[in-house]
Amino acid sequence: MGATDRACVCFNSFVSIMRAALVGVDFGHSDFAASMEELMLLSRSAGADPISTIAAKRSSPDSAYFVGSGKADEIGDAVVNDKLEIVIFNHALSPAQQRNLEKRLNVRVLDRTSLILDIFAQRAKSHEGKLQVELAQLQHLATRLIRGWTHLERQKGGIGLRGPGETQLETDRRLIGDRVKALRTRLEKLHKQRETQRRARGRNHTFSVSLVGYTNAGKSTLFNAVTKAGVYVADQLFATLDTTSRRVYLGQEVGNVVISDTVGFVRELPHQLVAAFRATLEETIHADLLLHVVDASSPVRMEQIEQVNLVLKEIGADHIPQILVWNKIDAAGLEPSIERDEYATISRVFVSAQKGSGLDLLREAIVEMAKNAPGSAHLYQDGEAQQQDQYSQHEHDQQHDGAAPDRAAEPDQDDRFSTHSQVGTR
Repeated sequence: MGATDRACVCFNSFVSIMRAALVGVDFGHSDFAASMEELMLLSRSAGADPISTIAAKRSSPDSAYFVGSGKADEIGDAVVNDKLEIVIFNHALSPAQQRNLEKRLNVRVLDRTSLILDIFAQRAKSHEGKLQVELAQLQHLATRLIRGWTHLERQKGGIGLRGPGETQLETDRRLIGDRVKALRTRLEKLHKQRETQRRARGRNHTFSVSLVGYTNAGKSTLFNAVTKAGVYVADQLFATLDTTSRRVYLGQEVGNVVISDTVGFVRELPHQLVAAFRATLEETIHADLLLHVVDASSPVRMEQIEQVNLVLKEIGADHIPQILVWNKIDAAGLEPSIERDEYATISRVFVSAQKGSGLDLLREAIVEMAKNAPGSAHLYQDGEAQQQDQYSQHEHDQQHDGAAPDRAAEPDQDDRFSTHSQVGTR
């Protein structure tokens, strides 16, 4: 079995529902309870059935088992008594800690990073999404290679005993390295295609808007409500992975704008995923406006806002103008409205994407930001802009639902090694 084959086996973990134990260690952080609740949602999104939840308090992780030997025995008892098939940690485990736990517990052990990678592998549907997920998986797998077969256990000498010149682990590392290089080449090709599309939109003076936010905040529901795009939505984490863009006509003042729905963020998002999905997240980096969608009904919404802003800073998008869109106001008992800061700039818009409340206010906010964007004031005053508005109106009349796809170039379909599947974000 080759390295890439083992990667598929490793991460397609939840073919059927597995009985799981969730393990979290409280290091004194205030959001521990919310983090454990999120782990439960993540495990269910992956297809696991959380039977037991085991918590511990420590000042620092144990070097061998992360939780200490006593707590490891407690987890082992739960595995036997509850007939558990997998143990999921709410933390990133070192390769040695993961191996030690699996030997002691005699069941599979996943950490938070592996769990999120598994969900992404299940949800990736587009060509680019599959490439990005496979790249992140292989980068994660490269740190966890173990001996899986022994006929090339060591290089041997003598007649009839000479090996092929490299050990099994060296072969696996070389194969993974070759595949990673090939994936990066394909993703670079897709990056150039996106740059071509982006330059074309720039020449047409098209204002671009990206929806960002914590996973399950309602981004795709809002995207569908504004664009009539019909993107998949579900009440689960990471329902959407692919970036979807649509043109929307917002009147003669600004004409068409491009609105993009992006992958949701989560606390402690694996760095491999941030790096692998950089091509997808470039729609966020190059946007003229970010609509930061917030679940207004969540008790930890402020922490979620902070986590999203941290990822935006990591990908270099923290300088882009941003409007906080407080979604699900029907569940929070709030009314549709617009709030402005001390400079009279729109800072927050309160909407319910599911009920359709406040969507007219959101469109007004996008129009105002587009008109006030640096370098755009002249676009709607000269003859060229009027011609563009007339063309936009004609195109709008031809679109019964008010939205048209922002079509991308066809990707290279020759992907014999990409075996994972994918989805869309709520």
